Amino acid sequence: MPRKPTYDRNETIARARDLFWQQGWAGTSLKDLEAVLQMKPGSFYAAFGSKDALYRLALEKYASDGLDRLDQLARTLGPLESLQRFPQMVIGNDNAPAKACMLSKTLLELQAQKHPLAHDAHLHLLRMESRFAELFAQAQQCGEISGDHDPAALARRYQSDLLGLRVSAERDGIDAAAIAAEIAEGLTRL
Repeated sequence: MPRKPTYDRNETIARARDLFWQQGWAGTSLKDLEAVLQMKPGSFYAAFGSKDALYRLALEKYASDGLDRLDQLARTLGPLESLQRFPQMVIGNDNAPAKACMLSKTLLELQAQKHPLAHDAHLHLLRMESRFAELFAQAQQCGEISGDHDPAALARRYQSDLLGLRVSAERDGIDAAAIAAEIAEGLTRL
């Protein structure tokens, strides 16, 4: 009879996510994972199968957590105000392992190698972009923004602005909070 795991799977995936987010796929060795997760090689392979499988779970957690934060804002504030607050939220977590987006970091690191994880990151980015488009469409329906704009085009631009903001937040001497405020202010002119 197999033994029951003695670890919290979700918490373990969250720790792996943070390590991968900070160090990237190539920069994270199996030894790094074993140390951070406090797992021996046999337990690691039994639990996750491979580094790629764990990375895939970490990407899913990262993306799902981001969507959950956005949806919580939308339920509380409505579509336009949630889109205005989200830029500050994504750079405002001082406990995050990195300011840059884990999905974009993955895409940039692995796309040239046509690694399947780059495709996964791309799909998560599309899912987030689609959610932004839904919020822009809802803001139009509520009369918060003009119906003259294509919600999908607004979502692509907004996501691009967020990704640039997150890279800027990694740089020294850049006032990322001011850029986040500019993004939010720009939405009031739609």
